[in-house]
This record gives sequence, C-alpha cells and structure tokens, in this order.
Amino acid sequence: MKQGKSKKSYFLLNLILLLLSYIFAPSVQAQYRPETDLQELFRDVQLQPIFPDSKTFADCVPLREPEQILQAYREQREHPNFNLKEFVLQHFLLPTQPSSNFTTDTSLSVTAHIRQLWPVLTRMPDESGGSLLPLPHAYVVPGSRFQEIYYWDSFFTMLGLQVSGETALIQNMVDNFSHLIHTTGHIPNGNRSYYLSRSQPPFYALMLHLLTQEMGREVLLKYASALRKEYAFWMDGTESLTAANPTHRRMVLLPDGSILNRYWDDQPAPRPEAYKEDVHIAQESGRNSEEVYRHIRAAAESGWDFSSRWFADAQNLSTIHTTDILPVDLNSLLFHMELTLAEVAELEGNNSEARLYRQKAKARRKAVLRHMWHEADGFFYDYDFVKGSTTNIPTLAAVFPLYFCMAKRPQAAAVAERLQNDFLKPGGLATTLVHTDQQWDKPNGWAPLQWMSIQALRNYDHQDLARDIATRWITLGTEVHESTGKMVEKYNVEDLELEAGGGEYPNQDGFGWTNGVFLKLLSLYPELRPIAEREPVLMDRR
Repeated sequence: MKQGKSKKSYFLLNLILLLLSYIFAPSVQAQYRPETDLQELFRDVQLQPIFPDSKTFADCVPLREPEQILQAYREQREHPNFNLKEFVLQHFLLPTQPSSNFTTDTSLSVTAHIRQLWPVLTRMPDESGGSLLPLPHAYVVPGSRFQEIYYWDSFFTMLGLQVSGETALIQNMVDNFSHLIHTTGHIPNGNRSYYLSRSQPPFYALMLHLLTQEMGREVLLKYASALRKEYAFWMDGTESLTAANPTHRRMVLLPDGSILNRYWDDQPAPRPEAYKEDVHIAQESGRNSEEVYRHIRAAAESGWDFSSRWFADAQNLSTIHTTDILPVDLNSLLFHMELTLAEVAELEGNNSEARLYRQKAKARRKAVLRHMWHEADGFFYDYDFVKGSTTNIPTLAAVFPLYFCMAKRPQAAAVAERLQNDFLKPGGLATTLVHTDQQWDKPNGWAPLQWMSIQALRNYDHQDLARDIATRWITLGTEVHESTGKMVEKYNVEDLELEAGGGEYPNQDGFGWTNGVFLKLLSLYPELRPIAEREPVLMDRR
C-alpha cells in the first residue's frame, strides 16, 4: 500500500470513529446479567432443567425488567398449577439462530459453500438484547448455538476472510475487539455479560499482524493503546508477586524468579451457560465447590473446555486443577504479544520501551524452555507449578513454541517426530493421546490446532509432514461436507466413519474457524484444490 496523506487521513478518520464508539458505548455495568438479576429463578430454570442446553436460558431476552419478572416468579411459584416452563416462555424471548433458515446447496463444492456462509454467519452492529454485549461493527459468529463473537475463534475465521478478500470485515472485527478492550478492560471469552469474568487465548496481536498484511504496519500504531491494555490485563498483579505470595490472578512467580501465566476466572461459581453441568461436577467431585468452579472456568478461558490436560488423573473432569497449571500455549502467545509490543515501541521511536519488551520476551522464552521442555520425552508439556514438574500429558499445545519460533531446532525435530508417530491419524492430528468423554481429547481434531501445527512444522522446514497433515484434514473436511452438507466444529480424525463427540453439547455446524482454516490451507497448498473443489458426490458416511 502506498504511503501518503490519504493513508494518514484514512487512519485518522478510523481512529476518531473508534474513539467516538467508546465514548458513546452503553455502560457494561448496566448490562443484564441473568445469573445475578434473576437470582433463584435463574437457578431453578437451569437445575430442573427447563431447556436441554444450559446456554439457552442464559441467552434468552427478558420481555420485562428482570426485577419485575423475578417478583412475579416469587408471587406465582407457590400456586398449585404453576408451570415453570410456561412462565419462562411468557416472560422471555428465546434465542434464535438466523442461520437455521439456511439450506445447503449440495451442488456446490465445499469452497463455494464456505464463501456462501460468510454473510450467513455475519451479524450487524447493535444487534443486542438480553445478555448480548452490543458491538459497534459487523462481525462473524461461529454458528449454531454460538451466536456471539468469540475471541480466539475469530483469528482462525479471519484467515479465511483474508483469503476471501473480506479485509473490511477483518478490520471491523479487530475494531470490535479493541472496543471491548477499552470498555471492559480486556477481550472477554465472547460478547455476553456472563463471559466478562474471563478471556480466551490471547490472539489479538496475531489479528493485528494479519491486518498489517493487508493494510501496512501503521495498523500496529493505530491499535497500540488497545494492545497495551490487553497485555496489562494478562499481567495484572505482577508487581505484587513475592516468594511468600507467588500468585495473583493470571500471574505466577516460580522459585527461580521466572514469571509465567496461567488461565483464570474471577468468579468461583457455576458458569451461567453450563450451570447444571458445573453444579453436578462439583457435587460428584467431593471437593470444595468454589475451588472446582474456579478450575472449570479457568479451563473455559483456555478454550480447551474440557481436556485431559487439566485433569490430575488425566481422565476425569472431577479432578480438574487448571489454575495449578502454567500452559505452554498461553505463554507462547504472550511471548508473541511482548515481541509485538516491542515492534510497536520501535515504530513509535521509543527504543527504551522496545528493549524492555524484548527483555520480557527473552525471559519468558527462557522460562518456557527451562520449565516446559521435557528432554527425556523430547516434548513440550504444561507445567504444574504446585508440584514443581511438567504434567507429562501430551497435547497439541506443544506446537505453540514452534509456531512462534521459540524452540531450538533439535527440540522442533523431536516434536515433529512425536506428531508423526503418535498424533497423526487418518484425518489429521488428534488433540491429545487420551480417550476420554471430553471434546478436547482423542479422537477429536480441531481446525485451529491443525493450523498451528502445520505452521509450526513449516517454520522448522518439516514440509512433508505439514503437507501430509493438511492433505488429510482437507480430505476429511471435504468428505464430511459431501455426506452431511456441513462444515462442523470438530472432527473424528481417528475413525473417519464416526462423528466427533464428547463434551457438554452436540457437534455444531457452521462453523467459523473450520471454514477459515480450510480456505487458508487451500491458499497455502493450491495442489489440494482438486480435492476440495471436485464435483460433490453425496455419500452416506455416517
């Protein structure tokens, strides 16, 4: 892009518009919060349960002021003929899925199907109500039960939007995340009031770099204040860490002086969108309920909800201990954020600040390699700082140090060998090596982890393995589309005759990040296009 006055004017105009959106944004504090505003009504609806999916009631829109509905409930619930479901249907508008009216054109190839889905999955600004936090710009949702923007999902969705030439929509989504940073102090899990107490894997810096590919490095200057605020959220409490008090929210000080991050959530209570599930797990665990809720919510912040990587026995959700763990993927993402902040400072001409952030990144890399690399296994693991050792639960999170070029070449070679020998399945890479009833475990494969793994391998010149993974993933996605007409949230990469499963809800279709990674891989490996763009032949695979 050419440099000049027109470009500067363009960025200035956008900055002014963004600032105005912050100034006139509705107060987050005034946002409807179903779990607190409805009190025992919310609890009773979720525990009966009135709806099969706990997220349904959390997303309902009250038709009157919540306190009026609660008062009516208190007055009517003791009546002999009171029916709770009828009461809910009378006082709330149920959430809808705009994409439910979309019918797949089975004559289209999978790539044409994905491009047809972008407008179906796009939501307009100010579409708000109930627990939904309004956003100033258009955005893309994952689909099905997920009718709001999600943090880390969106980066992988943006990869496909980039291939589709949807630069304006990418910028809209970045502007929305910047809006959330400035109005809530961070990027929440999603734009729902019940997500405000936690975030998700911090991909904001990667989104900015993606946008620079289309609009130039000035993008980093435009969003510098938001990036600094996002980093401050993750690093909150660093200054208060001592040997006597080594933890604060997402920060952990290790005995050797290393400072690393963990996932966290400020609310030790059942998640509103999975209320009955969390209550049951806490009861079954026999542990302190608040402790269990904190670990569950921290795992939700990780995006891997749920996985054996968070379980003390590597099998059962009741043993979850997420906040004891320093995740290798999170700390790799923050390493990249620190390098991005150094780049921003250099663009601003602030060399001392640039050096500071590079020192932080260097220290983080040193700590990751020291505490998360297992020499005997030749693999990166999460670190249990309570036990003072790696968890030794193999997961695809191990590719993140390779993705960000933190690993040494012999380490990368060892990780590649482990992927080849243990994780590679007929449909791509399995998420873990453990079979559980959780969705972030074997036999499931997920689009974002295929992308991170493929790019990680390419960074260290393991080209053949990267291409093999991409080929298997594209083939599986194409065949599932041909048999079902859908792009789904996750896939069974082990047994190609079976659907992916596990977790708290059925496999979802749509699906934002699957679409994005699919298109991006085809742009990376054009030789795979004949697989994805062949004439569809519907077959019964399932």
